Amino acid sequence: MPKTAGVEAVDRALTVMGCFTPTGAQSLSLADLSAASGIYKSTILRLLGSLIAFGYVVRQPDGRYRLGPTSWRVGAAYRRAFRLEDVLRDALDALMAETGETASYYVRDGDQRVCLARREPPRAIRHAIVEGVAAPLDRGASGRLIRAWSPDATVEDAELRAAGFALSLGERDPDVAALAAPLFDADGLLLGALSVSGLRSRFDDAAQAKIRAALTTAQRRLSAAITG
Repeated sequence: MPKTAGVEAVDRALTVMGCFTPTGAQSLSLADLSAASGIYKSTILRLLGSLIAFGYVVRQPDGRYRLGPTSWRVGAAYRRAFRLEDVLRDALDALMAETGETASYYVRDGDQRVCLARREPPRAIRHAIVEGVAAPLDRGASGRLIRAWSPDATVEDAELRAAGFALSLGERDPDVAALAAPLFDADGLLLGALSVSGLRSRFDDAAQAKIRAALTTAQRRLSAAITG
């Protein structure tokens, strides 16, 4: 559980909610929740009482738990508030078409990054990404790039900021490579990272140059949309 200055019961309830992931099982048992969260079953039962009462979690007839309708409404509200979504998906479509690789957009979420949107090419062998999946900040092109523009950036991140791009060659998966570029708001604050990823064997120097050019074009178009 991440260290926070918040209310302990709320921290624990949110930790339980975090056990439900896009790539995980749709329903979880009490034992699953305890193992994933590190919280005692008795405590989880009390937390589930509140989460169920407010519709964030539903208890199934078989005793397992799944996300409830309130979770969907909160997620829908977040997506409506994400005003870049329409132009972002167009930009990812263009990135994917121009490079022939998977195009994604990541934002920071605590000490992780989350994929908010992605477009995968129609080729048989590609880097598959699930929207909503979380990944670390210390590995991968988009993770290191997001960290480099964060308040907790290190001295070593200055070089990455100067370059304006981050390259990953097998950092998280030995067969996968990625290039990422930052996206800023009108005030120059980091919004997230645009990323192009695919098989490492396809990321030779010529491919990297082509992807950098495509990312630069995407940055320019999105920046124009953001600033109006």
